[in-house]
Amino acid sequence: MDRTTTRARRWIGGALALAVGSGLVLVGGAGTAQAADVNVAKNAGFESGIANWTCSAGSGAAVSSPVRTGSGALRATPAGQDHAKCTQLVTVKPNSTYRLSAWVQGGYAYLGASGTGTADVSTWTPDSSSWKQLTTTFTTGASTTSVTVYTHGWYGQAAYHVDDVSVLGPDGGGGTDPDPVVPAAPAGLAAGTVTSSSVALSWNAASGATGYNVYRGGTKVLSVSGPSATVTGLAADTTYQFQVTATNAAGESAKSATVSARTSTGTNPGPGPAVPKHALTGYWQNFDNGATVQKLRDVQAQYDIIAVSFADSTATPGQIVFNLDPAVGYASVADFKADIAAKKAAGKSVIISVGGEKGNVTINSDASATAFANSAYALMQEYGFSGVDIDLEHGINSTYLTKALRQLSAKAGSGMVLTMAPQTIDMQNTGTEYFKTALAVKDILTVVNMQYYNSGSMLGCDGRVYSQGSVDFLTALACIQLQGGLDASQVGLGVPASTRGAGSGYVDPSIVKNALDCLTRGTGCGSFKPPQTWPNLRGAMTWSTNWDATAGNAWSNAVGPHVHNLP
Repeated sequence: MDRTTTRARRWIGGALALAVGSGLVLVGGAGTAQAADVNVAKNAGFESGIANWTCSAGSGAAVSSPVRTGSGALRATPAGQDHAKCTQLVTVKPNSTYRLSAWVQGGYAYLGASGTGTADVSTWTPDSSSWKQLTTTFTTGASTTSVTVYTHGWYGQAAYHVDDVSVLGPDGGGGTDPDPVVPAAPAGLAAGTVTSSSVALSWNAASGATGYNVYRGGTKVLSVSGPSATVTGLAADTTYQFQVTATNAAGESAKSATVSARTSTGTNPGPGPAVPKHALTGYWQNFDNGATVQKLRDVQAQYDIIAVSFADSTATPGQIVFNLDPAVGYASVADFKADIAAKKAAGKSVIISVGGEKGNVTINSDASATAFANSAYALMQEYGFSGVDIDLEHGINSTYLTKALRQLSAKAGSGMVLTMAPQTIDMQNTGTEYFKTALAVKDILTVVNMQYYNSGSMLGCDGRVYSQGSVDFLTALACIQLQGGLDASQVGLGVPASTRGAGSGYVDPSIVKNALDCLTRGTGCGSFKPPQTWPNLRGAMTWSTNWDATAGNAWSNAVGPHVHNLP
């Protein structure tokens, strides 16, 4: 998105055009960019939000992370029958060739042009964990003066990100984005609310800024789009110095004046209660999606582990924070913390879940692993969480996630509860990143509650294919984990609490109970007969306590007592 270098070097000797800032290789009619070629897309780097772009059903928004260059990018999220199409009408010159390109990341991403007056074009790529460039060309018709360029994702797939769009060719009269000017340093930096692990900052907006960088002790720790931020992952009872800068596509301002703030005295969350031999796990929703809205105090007493869903990522890779959603009805954060303390006093473990369908925390380096460990432990200190749940559904790096979890365990101690909720595809064999992680942290792992839902047919440990929704699907897939190196106490069965709790894979509680009996007692099996029994099987999990409550707690009332009475 930083196109300053591109524009500054467009004319060298009156004929050479470079687009280094956007990573473009310019081509013209004879394979070389013409002197008059410009990027006719407006707000091509999303430095001005989604100005000049229109996204279907409100599916698109500007984000500050991940970005390829500059301080902004587009994130568009497919939902239902909408595939998150974002368009811009660009002004073009008739009978001209244009090179269309964009950098994409995340879920399935498409790039195309329509209304060209000749042949409309498009290209696409499946999901990608890093930035990837899509490129195509189109030629305008004899009377074509405008073309619609677009991006979109695909139904049922994850959100996709777009940055550095280019429609490179002759100026059709609409021109290109004007060169921005580096903003002035922000004024009015002040510290607000402090906790034992965080400091809230605010400052005056800087004219022309599209983003801001926050510095702690001279090191950049955060990038935000507006004039406020909360720096987390701090040590208790410690003084810190902060500065901020303003950014846009032209560059970064000088640093602001320094402000100092001291965090409050921290509290040790303590080891928390021990997880029982056979445990029921439930995910509590920190949002309202149509299921019964609950406070933690309302969660059914059958649940032994309550996973608060979900932590949020920040602009710092690996770092997580928690933002209590007003929709769940708490009068204050203190009230929420009191509910956690009460659950722990009743012998329950309340942990913070990381990930989910829409959450994505990237841990792919030593720095991001440390950022995760520090920020997760800060949340444990701040809220009293007993541990962490890993529910990352957009790919993981076993090497660095293992480092992060071991660093966190070293801080939190042996009483930390560590759970995982991989998808079925993630645990088909010991070579997958999730399975490798589970084995690498086996000595500190509490339980893996694989999600036996929203899945296609999968292989069981006997090499046969099983379809979801049956006793065989639960037992034959659990057998892979049990034979692959996990202890029986580290294996649980994850299923939806009701038909509304997942897109597919709901099974009646009687099937869950039969699967538990099959694995622990050798009774209630289907056609698949495990080669042995595992009496120490940990138990079961459900998404979610809220959907369970919507159905009158039918799932936990049936499965909970059965789990607690396993051998």
